[in-house]
Amino acid sequence: MTDNSSPGARNSAPLRLGTRRSKLAMAQSGLVAEAVREVTGRAVELVEITTYGDTSREHLAQIGGTGVFVAALREALVRGEVDFAVHSLKDLPTFQPDDLVLAAVPQREDPRDALIARDGLTFGQLPEGARVGTGSPRRMAQLNAYARSQGLRIETVPIRGNVDTRIGFVRDGELDAVVLAAAGLSRLGRSGEVTEFLPVDTVLPAPGQGALAIECAASSADLAAALAELDDPYTRAAVTAERALLAALEAGCSAPVGALADLLVDGQVVNELRLRGVVGTTDGSSLVQLSTTGPVPTSHDDAAAIGRELAAEMLAKGAAGLMGERAL
Repeated sequence: MTDNSSPGARNSAPLRLGTRRSKLAMAQSGLVAEAVREVTGRAVELVEITTYGDTSREHLAQIGGTGVFVAALREALVRGEVDFAVHSLKDLPTFQPDDLVLAAVPQREDPRDALIARDGLTFGQLPEGARVGTGSPRRMAQLNAYARSQGLRIETVPIRGNVDTRIGFVRDGELDAVVLAAAGLSRLGRSGEVTEFLPVDTVLPAPGQGALAIECAASSADLAAALAELDDPYTRAAVTAERALLAALEAGCSAPVGALADLLVDGQVVNELRLRGVVGTTDGSSLVQLSTTGPVPTSHDDAAAIGRELAAEMLAKGAAGLMGERAL
């Protein structure tokens, strides 16, 4: 029996990349497909898969968080309908199934959130009572807290839809602004529409934001080894710490949790990793925001330990109570 997962086997048959159907998912998967072609020498075809998160019009928190974008892709992997799949890492649940492996986390794009506002306005220039659209409780919590600190009153409006739909709310005058991930806008070639990139000191991104995850069956050892050539160790260490914090807070992808690990450079040498985390009520009235700095982790366990330790400090400061019904 031929091992179809081997990069050297069945060279006439393309590798099947499972992807969501949205423009953003297709753009991201197209970038990965090109990189995989280069490292394997094999053709890659995109297999479009519709997920429950794509068809449901309910808010993410009501349908189980962003993990709903992942389940159908993972099922296709397990059934052997696709050879590997590409996810936005921030959509990936923190629990990793035994039959699947996170083969690669390529170098991260810009992790920041971005504001697209009418009339080219920045956040600080928004009018009193401005309506700001986002589907993320994390963004709501931090945007409301930031507005309060600036003496500004805004109304955060829950929205769903693809990038075109969300920006359309501003173009049509229904909203004054929307907040989206900078990485997605960059991958779609739409960074020019951003009126302000929100500094991470103001709004921490979702754990894993800006990074992609390439997943395949654990039984496809040769393919996993080939895909691993696309892995960026610094990005993987950072997102591992961020996701460990999220998991230790017992929080799902739709909880109001922000986290960002960045590598601190002294000259040309990366010598420390800083992890920042925030949990808040969606009205922004209460936030727990802490950070920690330590040596650059040299293993998955070291990176995860940093996340767990910061989560423990945040829980000691009352973080669980700010996550409402999502907290145990």
